[in-house]
Amino acid sequence: MYALGDGSPEEREQVEKMAAAHPAVQTELRDIENALELYAAENAVQPAEQHRHKVLNSLLTNFADDSTFRSKNTEAEAKVVSIPPRSTGNFYKYAFAASITLLIGSLVALYSIYNELQNSNQLLIVLNSQNTKFSKTINHMDDELDVFRDSTFKLLKLKGTPKLPSAQMTVAWSPVKKKVMIDMVGMQLPDNDQAHQYQLWAIVNGKPVDLGVFDKTTTDSVDMKLMKPVEQAVAFAVTLEPRGGSVNPTMNEMVVIGQF
Repeated sequence: MYALGDGSPEEREQVEKMAAAHPAVQTELRDIENALELYAAENAVQPAEQHRHKVLNSLLTNFADDSTFRSKNTEAEAKVVSIPPRSTGNFYKYAFAASITLLIGSLVALYSIYNELQNSNQLLIVLNSQNTKFSKTINHMDDELDVFRDSTFKLLKLKGTPKLPSAQMTVAWSPVKKKVMIDMVGMQLPDNDQAHQYQLWAIVNGKPVDLGVFDKTTTDSVDMKLMKPVEQAVAFAVTLEPRGGSVNPTMNEMVVIGQF
């Protein structure tokens, strides 16, 4: 429709924007216009000779008297043999058919480009998600390395209680940075079920402070897990609590404890 000069201004503007943004659309549009021009040239209709005389005669009447002009050209006009004009019906029929064919081809090309753009958008979303996950992993690895590079970190091994004597785990704590991390690899605790989670506590001024919950097994591929921050602590302990954690520790479910 654009190549034939049809369509609303909004539709034409939309096609021009697509052509400007996508070289494939611009190439397809140029091919359509060239094809229409070639088709029109191949099926051009030459005007009949009698029409040529009539046009010339009409022009001359503006500069001479009609009666004089007719008297001088009556004999010449009498010798003109009328030739039936060539029918142009087939031309328009074939031109319309060619336009429809080219239009269908253009729609198929545009649909293909649209699908490619959709696939590209999906790929960008996946790559962005992977990039975000990768950035988080890198940041977490930096946190893990800080435990060994930063002299402000203290390592405290929590030992099992009479309820679970064989249990143990290590806590890394930086009072300066208020950072607390637990060692997930060397942790020796039983696997918790779906209804329960382990909860880390810090003993501050004789009172337990919640430092967050964790699972023994996790889908996160991390060696150290970052917990809630704490500035002052004299001891750390872990209890088994309902999933999501508790406001206060369940003392008879304490599994490990350690103090400085």
